[in-house]
Amino acid sequence: MQLNVIDKKILEEVADLHGIPIGAYNIRKNGEGAGRKSTANIEIKTKADKPGIDVIIKPGTKGESVHIPVILSEDINDMVYNTFEVGADSDVLIVAGCGIHNSGSSAAQHDGIHEFFVRKGAKMKYVEKHYGEGDGSGDRILNPNTIINVDEGGVVELEMVQIKGVDKTKRDTKVVLGKDARLIVTERLLTTDKQDAESNIIVELRGENSSAQIISRSVAQDDSRQIFHLIMRGYNKCRGHIQCDSIIMDNGRVSSIPEVSAFHSDAQLIHEATMGRIASEQLIKLTTLGLTEKQAEETILKGFLK
Repeated sequence: MQLNVIDKKILEEVADLHGIPIGAYNIRKNGEGAGRKSTANIEIKTKADKPGIDVIIKPGTKGESVHIPVILSEDINDMVYNTFEVGADSDVLIVAGCGIHNSGSSAAQHDGIHEFFVRKGAKMKYVEKHYGEGDGSGDRILNPNTIINVDEGGVVELEMVQIKGVDKTKRDTKVVLGKDARLIVTERLLTTDKQDAESNIIVELRGENSSAQIISRSVAQDDSRQIFHLIMRGYNKCRGHIQCDSIIMDNGRVSSIPEVSAFHSDAQLIHEATMGRIASEQLIKLTTLGLTEKQAEETILKGFLK
């Protein structure tokens, strides 16, 4: 693996990697493979018909991880199709994410379609982080499309984070839950300057006693724009809860568009949304403790997006 100082910094930002990961991994740089390792329980294979990989996790695999980060530079338009088979009764961590370093005038863009099959009784935590840097004028664009099918008794935890430097993003996520399946989603998003972010989440609770919880927290600063379409549909006896909290600063704009639909008399679905500026009493409290107003704002935002 030939990784320079910038590559290593990006890997640390998007995948919390400080070196070669322990366990299975596939690192992609500018549209090409930069390193790969399979294990006895986790196999990573190149797709034969299109760019991307198949990740096959054996049933009963416990306590193992897969890292699949992507690194991009300027003037690259990268597209991948990744498929994940998470075997029955397994318990694994999958860490994805994309980081872009753009120091030029041409755009850098990564589009990824990730499809997951979480089998009966399996548990999967999926972490996806987006990050951009570089002093160039070219856009940093990320468009992930995530499709997750969860079989009976499966548990999926999604952590989706975009904290810095992405100019444009459109995130599409769809999850279908079977009987007794459970979903927990945590989304954190910060936009600045003229950045544009759209997040579309569709959750279908099709199995009896399935449940879902979505917590979305975002901060829109400067002239940035955010749009959230959050759709939850209950087709059986189920429980679902959506909570959206946004802080708006400067000329930022945030739209939260919920759709909660029940197609069964025992479907219990709730949506909550709050938007507004940082509470003045919070700023006053911190400034009386010796912080400047800017330091107080940064402390509040850090805690809000944690």
